[in-house]
Amino acid sequence: MQGNAIAFLALLGWLPFVIYLFSRYPAQRALIVGVLGAWLFLPLSSMKIPVVPAYDKMAAAFYGVLAATAIYDMGRLQAFSFSWIDVPMIIWCICPFFSSMTNDLGPYDGFVMMLGQIVTWGLPYLIGRIYLNSLSGMRQLAVGFFVGGLLYILPCLYEIRLFTSLHARVYGFAPVENFLISIRYGGYRPSVFLSHGLAVGVWMMSATLMGITLWRAKILKKIWNIPIAPLAVILLVTFILVKSTGAYFLLALALIILFVGKWLRTAFLMWVIVAGICLYLNLGVTGGFPREPIVSYLYQNFSPERIQSLDFRFVNEEILSAKAREKILFGWGGFGRNRVYDESGKDISVTDSLWIIVFGVNGAVGLASVFGSLLLPVVSFCTKFPARLWSNPRVAPAAALAVSVVMYSLDCVLNAMVNPTFALVCGGLAGLVVAPQRESH
Repeated sequence: MQGNAIAFLALLGWLPFVIYLFSRYPAQRALIVGVLGAWLFLPLSSMKIPVVPAYDKMAAAFYGVLAATAIYDMGRLQAFSFSWIDVPMIIWCICPFFSSMTNDLGPYDGFVMMLGQIVTWGLPYLIGRIYLNSLSGMRQLAVGFFVGGLLYILPCLYEIRLFTSLHARVYGFAPVENFLISIRYGGYRPSVFLSHGLAVGVWMMSATLMGITLWRAKILKKIWNIPIAPLAVILLVTFILVKSTGAYFLLALALIILFVGKWLRTAFLMWVIVAGICLYLNLGVTGGFPREPIVSYLYQNFSPERIQSLDFRFVNEEILSAKAREKILFGWGGFGRNRVYDESGKDISVTDSLWIIVFGVNGAVGLASVFGSLLLPVVSFCTKFPARLWSNPRVAPAAALAVSVVMYSLDCVLNAMVNPTFALVCGGLAGLVVAPQRESH
């Protein structure tokens, strides 16, 4: 295990800490504190355990929630029943087994990879499904996101001011080994206790979106006896200082979606973005993406340095997609078999986005199921809760969370920052959609 004794004790102690939270506080609050606290503050280390997936920050949180459920609230788990909306997540969780079997990697390898998928994606989804499947649950989760963002203000400012990794100072190693990739616009882009500055950007984007929603919808007046308005503004300023250009765009787009939903009473823009994501994935899988005319147009209208980087990404996605189409259904499985190598065996491919990684490793079945797991709950939510209801204080937090999932899905088209908290949101939205009608309004 990488890291110092503090990292070891933090990971080892989080599971019993989560059980303690459930013994002391209401289940939804205990869940949100246990999961978001682990994601934001535990080290990026893992303990290797035979057969089962590595014990890392998210495993500590979700194993703790399962143990607490078994001790204090087993009836909740027993009452759970699968629904049509869970099908994409089920397929996504079992897909690694078939990817391994179709590549002659053996059932043991497939079983281990499937367990890893379940811990990273399936458990967050399931826990959201059984605990956060109501408007009140979505409200508490939105507040949790906002508070999590507030708690990241000082760590972000610390790293920005001192050009240093807080993770290295606390846990003994830096999550981002190449210091230069943390330098943006002449300053330092913080990573805090997440894997990359881009992950911090998406997190702070979501937290800021929740803060603005809670403030403008008058859902909360104070947090820690401080008026919410200045807190939301300070969080927004910190988000800007994080220096994540893509996240700036995502927040602006998310606010436009909510603005259009509130004032024009339509989710049309949300539908357009979801359709755009699906179209892009389809073109990427089939090899029909028109790279050359798009890049040519961008070169004429934007900074050549930025477009060169984007073109490099597109070129790599083209060669990786061509390799993936050789095993189009279930992909190449693990061990780097999805990557492209030259005659000497040197890896000549770069995987920047989640979609191309999933397509190469788990094929079209995996790609459709992972984005279906993210987008089907959102689409279903927009159907059950039309945009005319989004300004309702009871519905507004769930609507903002749904929009944040779409923004995360859009980010997954460009980056590969796996964030289990969004699977938790999707589980809550899915549970809300299939809940009895009395839970809807």
